[in-house]
Amino acid sequence: MKRPNILFIMSDDHAAHAISAYKSRINKTPNIDRIANEGMIFDNCFCTNSICAPSRATIISGTHTHINGVTKLNIPFDGRQPTFPKILSEGGYTTAMIGKWHLGHGGNSDPTGFDYWNVLPGQGEYFDPVMIEMGEKKKLSGYVTDIITDLSINWLENRDKTKPFMLMCHNKTPHRPWIPDKVHEDMYENEDIPEPETFNDNYENRSSAAKEAWMRVDKNLNFYDVKQQEPTGLSDTQLKSWKYQRYIKDYLKCIASIDDNVGRILDYLEDNNLYEDTIVVYTSDQGFFLGDHGWFDKRLMYEESLRMPFVMRYPRMIKPGSRSDEIVLNLDFAQTFIDFAQLDADPVMQGRSFKKIAAGENVDDWRKSMYYRYYDFPSMHNVYPHYGIRTKKYKLICYYPAGESSEEGMKPLRDIEWELFDLEKDPQEMHSVYFDEHYKDVVDKLKKELAAIKYEAKDFD
Repeated sequence: MKRPNILFIMSDDHAAHAISAYKSRINKTPNIDRIANEGMIFDNCFCTNSICAPSRATIISGTHTHINGVTKLNIPFDGRQPTFPKILSEGGYTTAMIGKWHLGHGGNSDPTGFDYWNVLPGQGEYFDPVMIEMGEKKKLSGYVTDIITDLSINWLENRDKTKPFMLMCHNKTPHRPWIPDKVHEDMYENEDIPEPETFNDNYENRSSAAKEAWMRVDKNLNFYDVKQQEPTGLSDTQLKSWKYQRYIKDYLKCIASIDDNVGRILDYLEDNNLYEDTIVVYTSDQGFFLGDHGWFDKRLMYEESLRMPFVMRYPRMIKPGSRSDEIVLNLDFAQTFIDFAQLDADPVMQGRSFKKIAAGENVDDWRKSMYYRYYDFPSMHNVYPHYGIRTKKYKLICYYPAGESSEEGMKPLRDIEWELFDLEKDPQEMHSVYFDEHYKDVVDKLKKELAAIKYEAKDFD
């Protein structure tokens, strides 16, 4: 069978519940939906550490963050380890990385395994960004999402056409501070975006982690985020709602730009007879809180942060309009791409190809649970370190003491705290049942499973 091209589009902090294919209540994404409608929607795609650089390191290496070394936000990736772009490049693919890299620069941290790379330094800028093209910095004019798409299409046009291609088109948007382009800056201005049901969460009936996180719309969004002076004379409730509208509208405007540009690159594939022979993936590096629980940002193992959008089309194998509820992970992406490329994964990789699931096959021995671990404390959002297990029905989270106190007033936990959520009865995760006697057997069973998958992940800390 002819080996497919691979177009891997990823955005930064794009929550699944801000995509209409995932039944968004607040926006439409017709071009991302085009991928979904012409292929498969994965309803249970999760990340193993919900923060940018660690998730990206897992995606490219196919290993947990404690194995690849990028456990926290500002740790650079060591490019000497195996990655799926290296395997594809060595296996006959022409490869490119364009856009947000966010895994360090210089030494062993520059992109490797690519015939061409052109990436943003660090977070990059929304307008007129500097980009690093094969080691050389260049300032470009325009809006970052348009630029990344322009560069991607240009590379596709000029690539080595004797080989199949693998292109990573990775957007900066919609990462904080959510600056929209000029085309979309007036979207939503004459309407109010509905607040989520959990917007006024009081953080009761759970561990202290929820109450202590510095991710609140009311307390932690600042002038840099809302881009206007706060109105005077508002009550606390009114001010919280005002901040939410400023935040969510800019966030959704950024997504509108992404969706437009997804459409541009899909049209290029179609116009150049590449549409049928190219796997197209759209995903994000993790989820994001869109006012859910009164929060923005990610990090916590709660659903809105943990869940990643993942839609994939490949008409030669994937049935249009299909869905899967199997638990797939960012840990699996590397081996899935390698499998589609008809190559062999490196033995160090810890995920598993879900190619058969994408093809509509039943995989009887597929995982029934997933392992998560977050390390980054102290950091700007005061989220306690934690690890946990999620099945289709339950989620068990362990918050543990680690890290030092910070000058900003962050203090580590003194004792271990646990949460258990019954995801069928409480999908919004408002009430931990960890201390409920009716769930004692569930807790005991999940603790054993958690210890087992932690060991299986080679996490011995």
